[in-house]
Amino acid sequence: MLSACRPEGLVLDVLGLSAGAARGCAGRRDGANGACRGTGSALVALVVLLVALTGCGGRPAADSARADVQRLLDRRAAAVLDRDGRAFERTGSAADFARLRSVPVAAWSYRVTALHRTGDTATADAELRYRVAGYDRAPVTTGRTLRLRRDADGRWAVTADRPAKKSAQQLWDQGMVQLVRGHHSLVLGAGQSGQSLRDFADLADRAVPAVSDAWGTDWSRRVVVLVPKSVEGMAGLLGSPASSYRGIAAVTTGETGPRDRAPADRIIVNPDAFALLGGLGEQVVVTHETTHVATRARTTAATPLWLSEGYADWVGYRAAGRTPAEAAPELARAVREGRVPTALPDDEDFGFTGDASRLARSYESGWTACRLIADRWGEARLGAFYRAVGEHRERAGAVEDAMRKELGTTPGAFTQEWQTYLRDQLS
Repeated sequence: MLSACRPEGLVLDVLGLSAGAARGCAGRRDGANGACRGTGSALVALVVLLVALTGCGGRPAADSARADVQRLLDRRAAAVLDRDGRAFERTGSAADFARLRSVPVAAWSYRVTALHRTGDTATADAELRYRVAGYDRAPVTTGRTLRLRRDADGRWAVTADRPAKKSAQQLWDQGMVQLVRGHHSLVLGAGQSGQSLRDFADLADRAVPAVSDAWGTDWSRRVVVLVPKSVEGMAGLLGSPASSYRGIAAVTTGETGPRDRAPADRIIVNPDAFALLGGLGEQVVVTHETTHVATRARTTAATPLWLSEGYADWVGYRAAGRTPAEAAPELARAVREGRVPTALPDDEDFGFTGDASRLARSYESGWTACRLIADRWGEARLGAFYRAVGEHRERAGAVEDAMRKELGTTPGAFTQEWQTYLRDQLS
C-alpha cells in the first residue's frame, strides 16, 4: 500500500517510529520470541495519518494548488506570445487578450509569489515580466493580482487579472490598445483615434533627429509613447493621483544607468494638458521628453534636476526660434520685478504638487543656465558638462568637479554669471 507513493521522508519517519516503538515496549514482550504487543496497529495508524496530512509525495495541498496555478499562468503566458486567442481563453477570462493583442511583446511571463485559497476560489499574487519587441532590452516588471476559480474537475481558471495594490496600471488595463509605428517611434494608445496616435508618431519622429543633433547618436534613437484617454489614465500608468499631473503635458519614466539592463523609457502623455498646446508647444514637449530618453544612461544620482530638466528644455527650444522672454515668461516677470534668483533651484523645487509659478520658474532657471553654458562655452561643452556630472556616483562635489573640469569655473562664479545673464536676457 505504501509502495505506490514511496515518499523518502515518510520511509524515514516509519523507521524512526519502529525503532521508538520497539524501545518503548520494554517489559511488555509476548511469549518466547519477545514480540512487542500492540505496536503494529499503532504504527499503521500513524503512517496513515502522515499520508493523509502530506498527500502522496509529501507536499502540502496549498503547495500543490500553487504549482497548478503557476502551470496555468505559464500556459496563459505562452498563449500571449503565440497570439493564440483560443489557448488564452482556455486559461480563463479572455478580456485582456483582445485589449493587449496590438502590443508587440517579445517576452511575457508570470511568477506566482503567493496564493490565498478559500475552497474553490483563490487569489494569486504574481510578478509579470514582459518586453516590447524592438525596444525593451530588459523586461518591465510589475505586480499583478489574479483571481481564480476551480471547476468540478479540479482545473483552475483565471477570472480576473488586475494591477496589484501598489502597482501602476498597464495601458491595456484601460481599454483596447491601438498601435501606430513611426520611423523612430512606437505609439500605443487607449481611447484615442488612429489619427491622434499618428500625430504623436510624427512629433516623435521629428524629435529623435533633433535630439541626436544636439546630444549625439550614442543612444537607441527610438522612443515609446503611451497615450491614455485622460489625465486619470496617465495617473493610473504612473500609480499616482491625477491631481499631481493636471498641468503636466507629458512625463518620461525610466531607470537611470546602463541601458542594457533596463527596459525602454516610456513617454507618457497627458492628453488633457497636451490639447491646450499649439503646434510649437507640442513639438517642444515631445522633444524635451525624448531628450530624457537619450540622456538616461548618463543621468545618475549625481545629476541635479536643474541640469537634467534644463538640458531637456534647451534641446526642446534649440530650434524653436523663441526669445528668452518668450520661453521663460515666469522667470522674466520675476527678473523685471527685481526678484532675480539667488541660486539655481533645488530638486524639491521641481515637485508637481507645489505652486505652478514656482515650478515654471524652476524649469526656466534650469533652461537659462544650460543656455548660458551653450552661449558662453559652446554646445559641445554643454554636453560634456552634462556627461561629466553624471560620471560621479553621488551628488556631493559632482557639479563643482564638472564645472572646474569642463567650464573652468566654480559654482559660485557661475551663479553670479547666470544672474547677470538673466538681467541681460530677460529684463
